[in-house]
Amino acid sequence: MKDRNPENRSKLLNRRMFILSIAKVVVFGGIISRLFSLQVTQNKKYISLSERNRLREWKLAPQRGIIKDFFDNVIAENSQTYQLHMVPEDVPNLNVVFFRLKNLINLSDSSIEKITKKIKKQKPWQPVIISDNLSWSEFSRLNIYLHELQGIETVVSLAREYTQNESFSHVIGYVAPVSNNELISSKDLRELYVPGLKIGKVGLEKALNFKLIGKPGFQRYEVNAFGKRVKEIKIVEGKFGRSFKTTFDSEIQNFIYDLIKDKSGSVCVMDIYTGEVIAMVSSPSFNPNSFVHGISNNEWNSLLQNEKKPLINKSISGLYSPGSVIKPLVALSALENDVISPKLVVQCKGSVELHGHTYHCWKKKGHGFVGLRNAIKQSCDIYFYEIARRLGVDRLSITAKKFGLGQNILNSLVEEKKGIVPSTIWKRKELGQSWLLGETLITGIGQGYIQTTPLQLCLMQAQLANGGFKIEPKIIATNETGNLKEQISIWEKNNVLSKNKNQSTQEKGLQNIQSLDFIDTQDKIVTLFRNQENIKFVNEALFGATNEVMGTAYSSRHSKKEYIFAGKTGTAQVKIFTDEQREKKLKNKDRPYKDRDHALFTAFAPYKDPNYAISIVIEHGGSGSSIAAPIAKKIVKVLIDRHKDRQLYKTQSIKEI
Repeated sequence: MKDRNPENRSKLLNRRMFILSIAKVVVFGGIISRLFSLQVTQNKKYISLSERNRLREWKLAPQRGIIKDFFDNVIAENSQTYQLHMVPEDVPNLNVVFFRLKNLINLSDSSIEKITKKIKKQKPWQPVIISDNLSWSEFSRLNIYLHELQGIETVVSLAREYTQNESFSHVIGYVAPVSNNELISSKDLRELYVPGLKIGKVGLEKALNFKLIGKPGFQRYEVNAFGKRVKEIKIVEGKFGRSFKTTFDSEIQNFIYDLIKDKSGSVCVMDIYTGEVIAMVSSPSFNPNSFVHGISNNEWNSLLQNEKKPLINKSISGLYSPGSVIKPLVALSALENDVISPKLVVQCKGSVELHGHTYHCWKKKGHGFVGLRNAIKQSCDIYFYEIARRLGVDRLSITAKKFGLGQNILNSLVEEKKGIVPSTIWKRKELGQSWLLGETLITGIGQGYIQTTPLQLCLMQAQLANGGFKIEPKIIATNETGNLKEQISIWEKNNVLSKNKNQSTQEKGLQNIQSLDFIDTQDKIVTLFRNQENIKFVNEALFGATNEVMGTAYSSRHSKKEYIFAGKTGTAQVKIFTDEQREKKLKNKDRPYKDRDHALFTAFAPYKDPNYAISIVIEHGGSGSSIAAPIAKKIVKVLIDRHKDRQLYKTQSIKEI
């Protein structure tokens, strides 16, 4: 029954009015509190958001540092390029915009599909690059119709350009767009990232990437309600990346590349006192500019399918059996360890048998009775089988590593392979097998497990040529005012070099040399010999190999005094000759290309007062004496003619510091 008592009804009504009044107070209180929060407490936040709607900020890609050669000739620089950017959230209808753009620029359906996928993966306010390499006519046409293309922006930017020919492609490398995986894995890249940013993928471009890359700038614009720019508010220039000067000589590099561009192989040239790499050429090569804006599928597949592997830097990543160019080091190791004397005579009959296996000399009828000098000069395999047998692989391994084989020699500046210098311990550890005496013999002529890079061979030859002093190869030029040659001269004048084999005398000499005040105080002389006369003997034998009748490189000698050089030929077997092939007297040139031997040559020049070391490896070239040595002859002449210019330029550069 309803309560008809007026008093009770009045109380009920009052209670309801009270609850309603409290609800009104709460609601209005909440509204007032929210208004206070929006207009007072969060005032700066919403002013900022308002400004954000009124202002647009475009990040500018930083200017990448320049890379130059020793003579300050530009190898890698930045050139002006025209780009088209889009901010997806400002575009009313993507399909309409893409349709309009297809009529204005060269934009394929596949490109539109890639751009659409990219837009879906990122935030709507993040700019997307539609094209990063517009032609001038496309750029001009777009600017005429830009007011009709909401959310589209034309940008004048910079792109990497490699000014030299393909000779520098491997060592300098190239840049290409940043991948998603690279962004995810690198915090530094995420902080620097700008749409259109290119980073180094290989070579010096990759090794020096964060130093070269600089810091991005930005442009700030006021826009109207449709997102169209009204006026520029502010522009902040990015920080220019650091530039680098290399040790390379473009003239020498290009000359060498032209010599071997039709072959597969490598040529390295090094200053024997400073360790500066004058040239480091790998052939065949590729066009680094093709990667800057994205290489086409056809060109990429062509590079991948090329049997001569143009993408591999053979100078530091190609591994080869050194063949006979290792023989001077084998001889030095045997002399240093008192295993043999220079007077040792061995009879070469063309082959020798050991434990039922026959080991051949390259000269079928043999060399007869030969001493050490003639064995180096004529590259007698039988002689070096005997040296290796007496020396043992472990002592040879120590000497080889001391001279730079089997290790990274550029301090991880660029990606390089260590190679292999075998030993009894190495084989047990890597293969789980015992070392065999026959393996020692073939290691003594640079075959078997031993693997080196052309740059390592160049370093080996450089340290033999400078008298047995350790140097550190470098490809980035420094402002050094002195070099090892000057230090050695001071050492010799102070009679520190002792011809005595007594170890204590040598130790005293090292103590004295460390106390001298050298021009370059950062480098201390490290000797790689026990008796320097042994190195002198080896170098003199190399002179015979190149400049005396019966020498393996005699046909490639220079007759003019100033161009005379010394060197050692090498032929590294790729596939063993069968007995049947030996009987048929099958020559390398008659074999399939992949079965032919590699041709090698190491040299130093000039002979009397050497400055440069050279290493040459021609894949499947056949013979070091017929293929590699003639190339060295041409390089030596250009090097010596260029030497005075290099020294003069270095002197002038030092004066300007």
